[in-house]
Amino acid sequence: MPHNLIPSIEQRLSGLVEVTRRVQGEISSSKPKFKPTVTISREFGCEAYPMAEKLKSLLEKKTGSSWALMDKALLEEVAKNHNVSEEILKNLGTKPRFLDDIISTFSPNWKSDKDHYRILCRHIISLATAGNVIIVGRGGAVVTRTLENCYHFRLVAPGEYKVGSIAKRLGISLNEAQEMVLSRQQVRDKFVKDFLNRSLDDPTLYHMVFNNARSSTEKIADTIVHYMF
Repeated sequence: MPHNLIPSIEQRLSGLVEVTRRVQGEISSSKPKFKPTVTISREFGCEAYPMAEKLKSLLEKKTGSSWALMDKALLEEVAKNHNVSEEILKNLGTKPRFLDDIISTFSPNWKSDKDHYRILCRHIISLATAGNVIIVGRGGAVVTRTLENCYHFRLVAPGEYKVGSIAKRLGISLNEAQEMVLSRQQVRDKFVKDFLNRSLDDPTLYHMVFNNARSSTEKIADTIVHYMF
């Protein structure tokens, strides 16, 4: 079966566009309100996406407003789809003046793939600044570290938990899951080091770090909401 841990992006993409349209309406009609953004970092194999979905539901209930859930697939779809990209950035209003200054601190040289990630960074920062967004992965905690409206959380777990979770969710053997956990984590670690010059293992990046093996996705999501409000 295909190794896919998240649903298709079509419905989430239309939801994101709708959220940004509402943001633009609020900007046009009144003084913008302070709106928080959440970044979720995780070791591969932790149940970040199921937790983020639960968190989205709880935050919408708590705030009475729509929230957008951003992950790698959705960010990359936005970045490569010019029409959608323009729609989102237009609805978010003018980009923050400090955006380029933030991006310039990541790496001294932006080449090839780094130029692509630069586009993703622009969307991450613009969305995070607007608020009511949950950003999963893509180094969100580092990219948005200077934004005062952002809350940063990380999920970690022992190897056996991550292997078991991946095997169960993808319907693959434990051996296959173990290889996937090791290889994907190596790719993520290299990505963050190469592009952001940081390690996501640094606990000082986060407001809270959760052991996914000892806390359910529901408990983690509930704790985050209580911490934020």
